[in-house]
Amino acid sequence: MAQPQANTPVLEPSIEPASPSLPSRVSKAPPKPASVKINVEGAFIVNDETVSKNGGSEYVHFEQKDIRLPHHVDVVSHIAVDIGGSLAKLVYFSRESGSAVGGGRLNFLNFETDRIDECIAFIQDLKDKQSKLNGSKPADMCIIATGGGAFRFYDKMRDVLHVNVVREDEMDCLIIGLDFFITEIPREVFTFSETEPMNFVENRENIYPYLLVNIGSGVSMIKVSGPKQFQRVGGTSLGGGTFWGILSLLTGARTFDEMLAMADRGDNAGVDMLVGDIYGTGFGTSTNITGLKSTTIASTFGKVFKMKRAAERHAEDGEGLAKEDIHADAGFRIEDMSRSLLFAISNNIGQIAYLQSEKHELKHIYFGGSFIRGHAQTMNTLSYAIRFWSKGEKQAYFLRHEGYLGACGAFIKAQPRNWGRRNSVEDLSLARVMSKE
Repeated sequence: MAQPQANTPVLEPSIEPASPSLPSRVSKAPPKPASVKINVEGAFIVNDETVSKNGGSEYVHFEQKDIRLPHHVDVVSHIAVDIGGSLAKLVYFSRESGSAVGGGRLNFLNFETDRIDECIAFIQDLKDKQSKLNGSKPADMCIIATGGGAFRFYDKMRDVLHVNVVREDEMDCLIIGLDFFITEIPREVFTFSETEPMNFVENRENIYPYLLVNIGSGVSMIKVSGPKQFQRVGGTSLGGGTFWGILSLLTGARTFDEMLAMADRGDNAGVDMLVGDIYGTGFGTSTNITGLKSTTIASTFGKVFKMKRAAERHAEDGEGLAKEDIHADAGFRIEDMSRSLLFAISNNIGQIAYLQSEKHELKHIYFGGSFIRGHAQTMNTLSYAIRFWSKGEKQAYFLRHEGYLGACGAFIKAQPRNWGRRNSVEDLSLARVMSKE
């Protein structure tokens, strides 16, 4: 996963494995998933960037940012999966290697949804190794599934894995997961700008109301008023699937990360029509007519048709002119197109998010979803859009586990009420109703 800045300092504490001479902890009988209480005291994100966890497949991506739970001792016998249109995201618990006094990690990884068989095979392998991973028996494992694929692949998961598959509401899991990250995990939430690429935000209890902009294949915008009090207020079909799909047609890139890498190398001025292309650059960095910088995008891909037509005119005839020849003669590169498309989608999402926040009077805007991927250009564009349209009155917030809100929400939804230190998944409205009865 791309990091916001290559030289961002590592501030997470190091982990010292327990002495192997200590006696092994006696495992308790594995409880049902609903009776497991995750101990988040002292939790922190582990920086494992120098440790490769990737297997042999190009279709699986292990995140190098596990969440260490140093004081958790109970057995965990469930795995959570959020299956979207493009990616299937997994969250599971494993005991810390060599530890004899408890403690473990939440692990995060994803597969392309088209490779769901590989995802299920990975879960089957976890099931076989369940005793070593967290002290439970393979027969005790349960799958907590959310997202559209929880319904689409329900029969396949149940028949292949021979486990109980519990389906959870997608929106509910998204909010529970985000609330968990905001309130329980230090150094998870941050703001982003060119001058401060990763400015961490302190955990806080008073987090409502806020707007969640979840960017997956498409985009959903959700107004959250309180624990489990939310409403989808809008969205757009132009999301990660749009970026992935169009660049699959225009380039030879096979993965989302390849496309983001191409955008890093590109210059959108090669294909976009800028304000300076219309008014000229004689006014300096901004025009006295529009008040916009000369580098502001006036029309996404606005130069392509004109340049392509000029290239065709230079050819002896229109027949036999290959598409790659037109690209080369016209002077635009696939890297430039990648960067232009990334800007176009991110700017569009940022402006719609701002308008929804204005309509619903929401100051805090959280961006989640696998489209972001910790990518500096994406976050900078979204953050700039919010600051620009709100005149600095609103703030965009990002998360280090932005693609795992639903999967993490599904994982912790299998917990009893009041499990967190701050009751982060407590249904306060239900509690009030019960208190009156």
